[in-house]
Order: sequence, then C-alpha cells, then structure tokens
Amino acid sequence: MPSASSLGTVRAVRLVEVGKPLVEADVDLMLLGPHDIRVVVEAAGICHSDAHYRSGARRIPGTPITPGHEIAGRVLEVGGHVSRVSVDDRVAIHYLVSCGLCSPCLEGREQFCEPGEMVGFHRDGGYAEMVTVPARNAHILPDSIPFEMGAIMMCSTSTSLHALRRGRLVPGERVAVFGVGGLGVSAIKLAQALGAAEVYGIDVNDEKLAVAEALGAQPVPFRKSHRIEADIALEMVGSPEVMKTAVGCLAVAGRAVAVGITNEAFPLDSFNEITVKEAEILGAADHLASEIDELIEMVDSGTVDLSDVVTGTVPLEAGAVNDALDRLDAFGSGIRTVIVPGS
Repeated sequence: MPSASSLGTVRAVRLVEVGKPLVEADVDLMLLGPHDIRVVVEAAGICHSDAHYRSGARRIPGTPITPGHEIAGRVLEVGGHVSRVSVDDRVAIHYLVSCGLCSPCLEGREQFCEPGEMVGFHRDGGYAEMVTVPARNAHILPDSIPFEMGAIMMCSTSTSLHALRRGRLVPGERVAVFGVGGLGVSAIKLAQALGAAEVYGIDVNDEKLAVAEALGAQPVPFRKSHRIEADIALEMVGSPEVMKTAVGCLAVAGRAVAVGITNEAFPLDSFNEITVKEAEILGAADHLASEIDELIEMVDSGTVDLSDVVTGTVPLEAGAVNDALDRLDAFGSGIRTVIVPGS
C-alpha cells in the first residue's frame, strides 16, 4: 500500500480486534500513487463476509483494517498516469487488486493473482469517507444505476453471476438457490434472466421465503428441500448441512456450486450422490472483472432489476454498522444493508 502522508484524515469504521465490535476512527489519507484514484465513498455494502472477518470465522491477515469490499462512489482525484477514469466520474470498485502479469491473471483467473490483494481484507476498504485504489479497479457506473445498487453489485451480484457461470447454466435448466440473502436474491434474478426454467429459493426464514416467492421463484422451506431436483444447486450459506442437501438434490449430470464460507467439512455419499449421477461439485471464488462489465450492462439495459435488493441503509457510524453485522450473524431478515456515509 502507499505510505501514509500528512494529507489529513478521513472518518472510518474499523475492525481493531477480531471478536470485538467495529469502532470509529480517523484514518490517515494515503499518498496517491501514479496509477491510483481516490474515491469519495457514496455507498458501501455490508456483506456477510465482513461479519465473518469480525467474528474470526474467516481469519483476516491483520488488524486494524477498514472493512468494506462493496464500494461505489465518485472520483475525487487521479494519479498522474491515470487516463481510464476522470475526476467526478461515477464508479464502482472491483475489490480484487491484481497485477495483470502473473500466470493466473494472464489465464483469466485474476482472483488467484499471486501478489493479489482484496480491498477491505488486505487493504483498507469502503467503510470510510474515502478509499484509494488502483484505477484499473474502477468500473464506470451509468447514471441509471444508483450508488447503493452499484455497491452491492460489486460482490453479492457479481459473485452470484460467477457462481452461475461456474455451474454452466443452460437455458431451460432448474436452479436451486440455498440461502435467500444478498447473494441468493441476486442469484434468483440472474438465473431467471439467463433462462432458467425453474428457480427454487430455499431458506429457513419465512420472510425470505416470501421474498423468493415475490421474485417469481418457487419458495421451498429448507426442511423440505431434499424433495426437489435441480440441475444446478448454489450453496450460498456456508453450512455443511446445507451443502450436503444441495448435493443430494442434484439431478443426473447436476452441478453443485459451493459459494458460502465455512471451515467445516460436509459428509458425502460419493457413489450414490456423485458417481451414479455423474454429478459435479464445484467451487466459486469471487468473480472476474469481465463479469462486472457484463453485469453492469445487464442492469443498465434492464435485463436484471436489482432495485429491491438493497433493503436498508445506515450512516457511517459504528453502532449502526455493528447492528447490521449482528443481523447477518443471526441470519435475520432483510437482504442487503448499505452504508451511506453522507446520510
């Protein structure tokens, strides 16, 4: 990261100690590198991954850190060698900082970049008034897409698109979405837009089942999900029990895609659930910059409507952010909460 300078400070909500609530702090502005941009954060999504970082369910490299990897805002300043974006551009930020030169990057798998970093995980993210990132991570956000929507597109929606691409969805297939949260709602909408014949929305929460039904998916209580049959099953929760059920509901040649974060193994009847069905279990890690461009085009054209995915906004205050993270930890109601620093 660039070194600290005497450029002043910005207000942020930070993870200072794992297992403890986030706290408010003033953070030094960083020097702007020649290939960097400084962005005024207009919206920052609160992702379930951030709750995992806070709790320690996923180990974060170090603290203190400013979380927030779903970011949209307006360009305030550009480095001397930046030409792809300009001051005052509306942008959404791809959270994977990759080099573009190593073997994974050249092979189109930049999420495995050898020196790569993740905004809000390895380097300070969007729970702040401003964020500094490489210009190559900025994607122009059309005026038709509000900042709040642009922010959540940078993780929950783009990761769902990547999961469906990993699952090789073919029009006419059946898709089971396990977990009707931020990722799950986006996955339902994307599966429908990409031609799925039937989409099942599976959850333990009655309010989220009602959301799935309102979106045109078939709502299925988790306790009954073993009765369905799907060509693609997306596990969005991060639960061994849910992953086992997702694999168990696959049709012949079906594909189960693991997206949720967990450190636990899940049981598998390899012969009956995989071998005799020629089924597959796939992982989906993050997403690609090219998928962000595809997604922005889909939303801008009206092919996918994300207007109801953001179900709440909060100010850049530690108490409000911690409350939102608590609700995620409890798998409570609501789909996606977004920090709006200017509110």
